[in-house]
Amino acid sequence: MLLPGLLYFLVYKYVPMWGILIAFQDYQPFHGFFGSKWVGLKHFETFFTDDAFWMLFRNTFVLAVYNILFFFPLPILIALMLNEVRKEMFKRFIQTLVYIPHFVSWVVVVGISFLFFSSESGIVNNMLNSLGKEPVNFLLSGDWFRTIITSQVIWKETGWGTIIFLAALAGVDPQLYEAARIDGANRWRQMWHITLPAIRSTIIILLILRIGHFLDTGFEQIFLMVNPMNREVGEVFDTYVYSTGISQGKFSYSTAVGMFKSVVGLILVVLANRLAKKFGEDGIY
Repeated sequence: MLLPGLLYFLVYKYVPMWGILIAFQDYQPFHGFFGSKWVGLKHFETFFTDDAFWMLFRNTFVLAVYNILFFFPLPILIALMLNEVRKEMFKRFIQTLVYIPHFVSWVVVVGISFLFFSSESGIVNNMLNSLGKEPVNFLLSGDWFRTIITSQVIWKETGWGTIIFLAALAGVDPQLYEAARIDGANRWRQMWHITLPAIRSTIIILLILRIGHFLDTGFEQIFLMVNPMNREVGEVFDTYVYSTGISQGKFSYSTAVGMFKSVVGLILVVLANRLAKKFGEDGIY
């Protein structure tokens, strides 16, 4: 029974890891992995000394912080609210409503954003015009880029993120709530002293995993939203790897950039796990 899963990880996760060799080579497709010239850390040095490095790091870091601060707590909040709903039919309806955006592709999400925020025919700017206000160029403005990106992630993924927390809430012993009610605890006290402590370990584990993807802001969404006017705040590591590796054919250089991002993610996971253990949590290993 384990064999299909093991084969999947072996073929699609571990075997492709040999590809990181080209980060230390001047890779030429015709020469292959073992025929290309070995250049050591040359591509890493070039990347770290490039003026684009700090721009990419700043943009990726800010978007990652936005996701941690504004997106990560929302699935917990919605799960807690849904857990308090007593009418099962209404609860199922709300769950379905918030799950649906997860199955919408980023292309459609970006299309909806253009429909709402376009400077010429966007719904929001039409409303501003009707109020006698000047239209705002949301899609070309660097000031609005990060807000729109974070809002898209919240709308699309918040409902899907509640599934794990609702599953954790389902495992809370109902007798704890009964005992709390007998002691005079209201709904807020029950949530604070029973519900949240019961799912604390789940929150910590998911936060550690989220930190591991700290620099992974996603490619498709950013790629579709970036344009020459907001590139200064919108270009991130993922889109930079595509533009240099695929568009310009710098395979070794783009692999070095991707490897840097992965190493940083691994370090953050280890540090976050150690910090969680110091506070008495189990962590992920």
